[in-house]
Amino acid sequence: MKLRLLGTAAAAVAAAAVTLVVAQTQTRGGATPPPAAPAAAHLAKATFAGGCFWCVEADFDKVDGVVSTTSGYIGGKAANPTYDQVSAGRTGHTEAVEIAFDPAKVSYAQLLEYFWRTIDPTVKDRQFCDVGSQYRTGIFANDQSQLNTAQASKAALAKNKPFKDDVVTEIALATKFYPAEDYHQDYYLKNPLRYKLYRTNCGRDARLKQLWGDMAMKFG
Repeated sequence: MKLRLLGTAAAAVAAAAVTLVVAQTQTRGGATPPPAAPAAAHLAKATFAGGCFWCVEADFDKVDGVVSTTSGYIGGKAANPTYDQVSAGRTGHTEAVEIAFDPAKVSYAQLLEYFWRTIDPTVKDRQFCDVGSQYRTGIFANDQSQLNTAQASKAALAKNKPFKDDVVTEIALATKFYPAEDYHQDYYLKNPLRYKLYRTNCGRDARLKQLWGDMAMKFG
């Protein structure tokens, strides 16, 4: 049965209920839990494939305005692909990174300019020592505006590139992005020695320097 309380009686009961909830909360673990994190409605998303996603994460985490990076798979047909399936070239996906960024600090166009200088856009179905369509480069636009900006950026690069070969990087609207397994996330931080050894032996930075000169991996 529900009781309807009027006037001061209702107010008194409500105040008592609030006091009880606060007291119970404070006694669980001895402290009031921190407030929930603010909503990230102001953030935008970019999705880039640049070969080994460990390296793409490491490169974009250096950019002011990038809030987070997530390694994963995109561009294939199989649902819920695993690393073993993707790395074997059985799903059509490519390794990619989904980037959350603050447009008030860095624009999508600026991220594109940086992206070009972190990859070798002249080769198809490979990046550096990694060979196969699962390592192809790509820009996966999350809306029509991003698609237009990416296409314009590629056209500008084709006119002003400091190398002779054509730019073959794929540009397409994004399909479903599947986050990779936990052990791949922030790999360069979790395993710094192994990561550095892999990156050096794969020849990534040496090739970038050859292609881009002093512009390699330079933001802004």
